[in-house]
Amino acid sequence: MNPQDDADRKKAEAERKNRREIAAALSLVSQLGFSMFACIFLGVWAGKTLDERLGTAPILLMAGALLGAVASFKVLYDLAIKRWMK
Repeated sequence: MNPQDDADRKKAEAERKNRREIAAALSLVSQLGFSMFACIFLGVWAGKTLDERLGTAPILLMAGALLGAVASFKVLYDLAIKRWMK
């Protein structure tokens, strides 16, 4: 076996590992973004819908947005803990 071949193989393996790490990081970031968006969107939608039905103007909309934000940070925390425990 040629030392050059061994060096090329190690370099290719390092590049594959780097690509997997980048893909995993992009996956985590997109998962966080979608989860946060979904929580806040659902909170705002629920608050707006209830405001329209109950006639309580912006109160439930703000409460829904706040609840959605809290839920999104809970999801963020859970994903971060899950990631760091690996």
